[in-house]
Amino acid sequence: METLITLAAIALLIALGTRLIHRLNAQHDARIAAHHFGTPFPAIRRPPGHGHPTATEQAAHRRRTGTWP
Repeated sequence: METLITLAAIALLIALGTRLIHRLNAQHDARIAAHHFGTPFPAIRRPPGHGHPTATEQAAHRRRTGTWP
């Protein structure tokens, strides 16, 4: 009899945990949907020549590290 009660309690806790996780995911999804992604400060501009570096510029500035031949 104790085994049956223990199994019922474990099943109830699993169901409650699953419900809690689903509610938290729904809340998080609603928060993401309400947020408008984009440029944080569109009025602020970078001066010429100070934009985001391209992939080739990033590769040129990387240093070689390690001892791999």
